[in-house]
Amino acid sequence: MPSSPEDMLKFLKDNKIEWVDLQFTDVPGRLHHITIPASEFDENTVKTGFGKLDGSSIKGFTMIYESDMVLLPVPETMTLVPWTPGVARVITKVFWGGGKGRFERDPRFIAEEAEKYQLSQGYTSFFGPEMEFFIFDKIDLDVATPQRGTGYKIIAREAPWQNSGGFVIRYKEGYYPAPPVDQLMDVRLEAVETLVKYFGFTIEATHHEVATGGQGEIDFRFSTLADTADKVQTLKYVVKNVAAKHGMVATFMPKPMFGDNGTGMHTHFSLWTADGKKNLMYDPNDEYAEISQTGRYVIGGILHHARALSAIVSASVNSYRRLVPGFEAPVYIAWSKSNRSAIIRVPSYYKGIEKAKRIEYRAPDPSCNPYLAFAAILMAALDGINKKIDPGDPVDENIYHLTPEKRKQLGIKELPRSLDEALDELESDKEFLKPVFNSTILDTYIDLKREEAKTLQMYPHPMELYYYLDS
Repeated sequence: MPSSPEDMLKFLKDNKIEWVDLQFTDVPGRLHHITIPASEFDENTVKTGFGKLDGSSIKGFTMIYESDMVLLPVPETMTLVPWTPGVARVITKVFWGGGKGRFERDPRFIAEEAEKYQLSQGYTSFFGPEMEFFIFDKIDLDVATPQRGTGYKIIAREAPWQNSGGFVIRYKEGYYPAPPVDQLMDVRLEAVETLVKYFGFTIEATHHEVATGGQGEIDFRFSTLADTADKVQTLKYVVKNVAAKHGMVATFMPKPMFGDNGTGMHTHFSLWTADGKKNLMYDPNDEYAEISQTGRYVIGGILHHARALSAIVSASVNSYRRLVPGFEAPVYIAWSKSNRSAIIRVPSYYKGIEKAKRIEYRAPDPSCNPYLAFAAILMAALDGINKKIDPGDPVDENIYHLTPEKRKQLGIKELPRSLDEALDELESDKEFLKPVFNSTILDTYIDLKREEAKTLQMYPHPMELYYYLDS
């Protein structure tokens, strides 16, 4: 993959590329693109960028009177698009037009600022998200006339409701079944092979997840903040396209079906010295989980800001349908070793391995904007270190089974139960983000999410007819 502007030009020539997809991410986290002729790339444009964006048409960007914007390619992200011969894609940075500099609401800019800030503090961080998703055969939606009512139908070959005559995965029994019960292994492997061969990924595992209906997971090798966020957007792009090639629909929404597990993006995080030579979260003398005092402060910072972080890492109205007890999704703000009912756990598969020491933050889901989510997680962790925030004692029992009195005794608080509640928390607890998140992106983000919540609250849920029709 290219590593410089000059490498990009050579890449385009060597691969006989005719078209290039310029890709970027809006404030809510959706990927956008514009396709331009490869002949537009020359020694000047690869350094100055392409004036091809009307920012007023992108959520969270600009007003109509300041809409001319420039897209500058990130060389390391240029790759072939395997399903469209002669086409390459590249992720871009967003700049104001007229030479006014970097666009401050470009989510990738926030990720880059977070990386600069951590280096100024003497740190570097690594992120490893577990990407879960569903692959359905088809989705039937009826939302064209909401005044008449709305509804949807999921068609999924392995689901109990399908009556396909083949193998069925029962609710909550989808974890690691071997083929032919796992009917989507070939689709996942095609996505994995595409990521490895064309997009430079190192894949650690892929498997069927707990839910029925085609829930899967792909885990890739951890990396630095902005690069990991690029990879999240790339993985979603590839999985959706591979599924579409098979006439199927891939979705990363947190809770697409009732009565089974939702889709998370459990995020592994570790903090190292700036040169990447020492894991600051590892202490071989710690008897509990080989976690250092610095590691405990990291946990303390994330737990302290967990309710505000929810607005960024659990970023949709649908996220809070996933965050309910009984479906392996975290609800309670606590930490532990190997305990998946806690919002943070310290994985303990191995002992005495410095590079493996990390925490797993289980609240995020893939509806978030990964550039903003990873930056916010880092800032909460650093705030914990700077303020020496103690996380309290770990909780080594199933928190879902504790009585309210016992949780209160242990000081265990709950995550917000709705996006609106999470946004309230973010508005009252955002100082820790301000060294990296400028006020304009925070204000814009909150306004967009408030509008999203307001809009969806106006639509009656189909099940409300069942409960309230006779009232």
